[in-house]
Amino acid sequence: MLDDRKLAVLRAIVEDYVSTNEPVGSKALAERHNLKVSPATVRNDMAALEEEGYIAQPHTSAGRVPTDKGYRLFVDRLSQIKPLSGAERRAIETFLAGAVDLDDVVTRTVRLLAQLTRQVAVVQYPTLTRSTVRHVELVPLNDRRVMLVLITNTGRVEQRVIELPEVVEDTRIAHLRAVLNSCLDGCGLSNVPELVADLPERLPVEDRPAVATILSVLLETLVERHDEKIVFAGAANLAGADFSTGLRDVLEALEEQVVLMRLLGETTSDTPSALTVRIGSENPYLRGTSVVATGYGSGDNQLARLGVLGPTRMDYPVTMGAVRAVARYVSQILAAS
Repeated sequence: MLDDRKLAVLRAIVEDYVSTNEPVGSKALAERHNLKVSPATVRNDMAALEEEGYIAQPHTSAGRVPTDKGYRLFVDRLSQIKPLSGAERRAIETFLAGAVDLDDVVTRTVRLLAQLTRQVAVVQYPTLTRSTVRHVELVPLNDRRVMLVLITNTGRVEQRVIELPEVVEDTRIAHLRAVLNSCLDGCGLSNVPELVADLPERLPVEDRPAVATILSVLLETLVERHDEKIVFAGAANLAGADFSTGLRDVLEALEEQVVLMRLLGETTSDTPSALTVRIGSENPYLRGTSVVATGYGSGDNQLARLGVLGPTRMDYPVTMGAVRAVARYVSQILAAS
């Protein structure tokens, strides 16, 4: 463990390097920060930090830069996450409150997060498997076609057009709709197959072919891999970033949904609303980057994750504050919707 003085020196190095993108020297540190020690003492502390692997010298005659280990200690020992200003909070609330549906919420969230952090923002769609049924609608299109509309508690809407095996009158469709809603209202989507298994047998014989077809499409909808749907924004923010892995590798990773899923998955913690930070080599799928992420959802029910991806030279207090604030607002919108 570092003593408080060396920790203060490390904190100053991280802050200066993030701000200037220039290696930091002992003289500049002593002048810019109120460390209350001489430049010689700062030099000795920097030598000790380098020996322990918290900072490194990129080339001779240069100052020092933080290593992944240095950033890790800086984040772990943060005294506080920088809160958003009142104006920023009001802007977030107004912007997200204008969303008309779940797709709009996700789109607005990812754009907002990219603007606030100047990094790449990544938002995972709420997974169907963790959602519950709010309503099932059957809309007759003609005498042999209906539209199935599944609405979840997260505001997600799934629509499918179904060809029925025979002509079904509107009154029978209305009855089937009522039966489905009484059976499924409020139940978890993962429990739907079990709940509808014997539903056809409970209906009149003449309704069984139609309900069997409808249930088949409903169950197909549930098993599709919606939890791998991820959106991102802010790739232009990478233009001025310095990545040890190379910008091309990062851009290629953004195009691969499975890599983004793994990056977000690596930041999962036991506490859904906890902020998690993975720095540099801690990201096995993209080592030169840092990922700051958290879960969002309704109450204690985490539905998905969101976060940002950027270089290890990142303003962690600001980024962590923005990610946490946006996740809270999205959770409030989903809970109230």
